[in-house]
Amino acid sequence: MTNDKILFSKNDHLFVLLNISEPGEENGIPSNQYLVVNNGKGILIDPGGFGVMPQVLHHLMKYIGPEDIVGIVLSHQDPDIVGGLSSWMEITQAKIYVSKIWLRFLPHYGITDMHRFEGIEDDGDDLALNDVVLKLLPAHFLHSPGQLNIYDPLSKILFTSDIGAAEYQDGDLSEIFVNDFPQHQRRIEYFHRRYMSSNRALRYWLKTIKPYDIDIIAPQHGYLYRDEAKTGLLNWLETLECGADLLEID
Repeated sequence: MTNDKILFSKNDHLFVLLNISEPGEENGIPSNQYLVVNNGKGILIDPGGFGVMPQVLHHLMKYIGPEDIVGIVLSHQDPDIVGGLSSWMEITQAKIYVSKIWLRFLPHYGITDMHRFEGIEDDGDDLALNDVVLKLLPAHFLHSPGQLNIYDPLSKILFTSDIGAAEYQDGDLSEIFVNDFPQHQRRIEYFHRRYMSSNRALRYWLKTIKPYDIDIIAPQHGYLYRDEAKTGLLNWLETLECGADLLEID
């Protein structure tokens, strides 16, 4: 587990990488949890599985109390994102934002109080956090058919969930940014070819995010991207054959 890292801080606005779990905490796959704070109120992004909840809460309380979490965004339905949600619902009064297509499935996580959930339409939505409006952007089929990205216009950080994700990290977990994209590509190539649905979906996503000024790409697994690594990732994804592209039809 790495300590929390402030990715952006200006006036009363923060974007924090709360936690990177170590292999073993989430069945060998490290997961990242994020927090956006504006004027004392917070949005928690992909809170993680049950096993990482104590660490995430510990780091979160350096910046804000659970009572001031007003929203939790779930990028999609996987257990490494949703597994600890019932515990967060006990200690916060936050509304939960998730693609509308997953609302019927979430009770299988033992969640019975569904009135706090808000289903996001396929074309995304705005999410107000005091005087900043976060953008919930669709990233369909990458890999979930209802995947959401979150863009923060003040920090210019785009949370991309599984896009750009690495299944593991090498070396010092205190280093959170990709320094050499061609070398890092080895860590992410298999995952993206296997889990991303198609190059068409990738190019649609690239078109979706193009209007936004992005300084940092923050995935839900592994290292973050900025500067040349960010450009390298986006250029690589534009031509990547993956998922259905790789199926051979006689």
